Amino acid sequence: MRKMKNKRFITYRKALVFGLIITLTLGCERDFTDDVKVATFGTEGDIFTDSPIGMGEDFYFPYGDSNFEAASFDGTEVFEGNTSIEVNVPNADNPNGAYAGAILRIDGAGRDLSGFDALTFYAKASQGVTLDAIGFGEDFGENKYQATVTDISLGTGWAKYIIPIPDPSKLIQERGMLRYATGTQNTGGFGYTFWIDEIRFEKLGTLAQPRPRILNGSTITENVFLGSTIQITGLTYTANLPSGNNLTVAAAPSYYNFESSDTTVATVSELGVITVLGEGTTTVTATMGNEEAEGTLILTSVGAFPSAPIPTRDAANVVSLFSDAYSNVPVRHYNGFFLPFQTTEGGAGSDPNNVDLQVPLTDGSFDNIINYTSLNFVSFGMYETVSLVDVSAMTHIHIDINVRESIESSDFIRLSLESGTGVGAITSGDFVLNSSTLSNVDENGWTSVDIPLSSFFGFSDPANLGQLFFISDATISNIWVDNVYFYNE
Repeated sequence: MRKMKNKRFITYRKALVFGLIITLTLGCERDFTDDVKVATFGTEGDIFTDSPIGMGEDFYFPYGDSNFEAASFDGTEVFEGNTSIEVNVPNADNPNGAYAGAILRIDGAGRDLSGFDALTFYAKASQGVTLDAIGFGEDFGENKYQATVTDISLGTGWAKYIIPIPDPSKLIQERGMLRYATGTQNTGGFGYTFWIDEIRFEKLGTLAQPRPRILNGSTITENVFLGSTIQITGLTYTANLPSGNNLTVAAAPSYYNFESSDTTVATVSELGVITVLGEGTTTVTATMGNEEAEGTLILTSVGAFPSAPIPTRDAANVVSLFSDAYSNVPVRHYNGFFLPFQTTEGGAGSDPNNVDLQVPLTDGSFDNIINYTSLNFVSFGMYETVSLVDVSAMTHIHIDINVRESIESSDFIRLSLESGTGVGAITSGDFVLNSSTLSNVDENGWTSVDIPLSSFFGFSDPANLGQLFFISDATISNIWVDNVYFYNE
């Protein structure tokens, strides 16, 4: 069996997208059509039949954390001709990579695919499986016109698969011919093999009922703040296939033409990033080619972001878990999400390097805020992958909380400090913030609380702090949190 050429391994990264600029210099008296020829690119639709077609020497690039040896040529399982692409998906515990994923990219100038309306291929598997993702438009550069279908079902017999191009007119110089990524989530961790053959772009002419969407087709109304940015999500394109079934493709933002009804309030970039510039209300919509996209975002800019009070305590007397004013100790998570009972969203999941709200300030810095929604309970975690936190020299904990809804008399937030990792002997203690405390806000809606650690009865091991819990039992569902730190009075 011959291994696929060009096993050059690179790390998959999302890249910033830059526009392609073509500068045409004209003479004073010359007509454009007389002297300038617009660059054109190859229009070959075939990608792989018995071998890669016009792909060049460097065409195959596995994702950096995938199994590099997953793909090869195969001479035994073919739909047509002599060879197909064979992909051996590894077991979940394979030390060389627990999934198979790669792109096929043209080595050199891209192709003009504007005359086609779909990527097609034939595929089969060693057993009935579901591929996680397959598509095109990824080149490890701009990835400008990426399109992906998820959860593709393969059987043990050859079948033709169709991936519609959201807007073919955009693909005048495309390099990313195929992308795939799949693991063993649906096979209990056990590997399998699948084959792909006769990969090509085609003009089917039988795709119908195009339906682009933003925001998954919903109408959403939000209040926003000056200087904030919002990424438009839920970008999909659905087409009716010749089989009569509908297929939905996840589409890159550059397939869309976004529009803000009032650009003095907010503008929208080609990448679907909204920047709030002024106060007022604007409606964000989009089109794809001649089709109006379903989904609308109505934004009301309510002025400057209401930041929490800036801490002024000496950093030498502070141990900070989350604050822009101090250097924070390592934190495992701001929302570890304890299944099955926790409903809380926000806190950047288990990634402490991300935040929910990042608002630019006038001095060029950012105000980072955690926003918990659907709150019933949630924790800051300082264990396992990071060291337990020693707050034995501290006397108080400080937290700024902004409740983003009306406060009822029965509402509360219970704070709980817990030592250790939650396994074995631990100590813990609670302190309840009742509705009257939470209603004691400043002009920006922030409640600043300073609680002696001695008030957390039962918390007797401050040298080994492992978790800080926020518990509302769903009496309060939406809060902002900032400036969470311990200090010595």
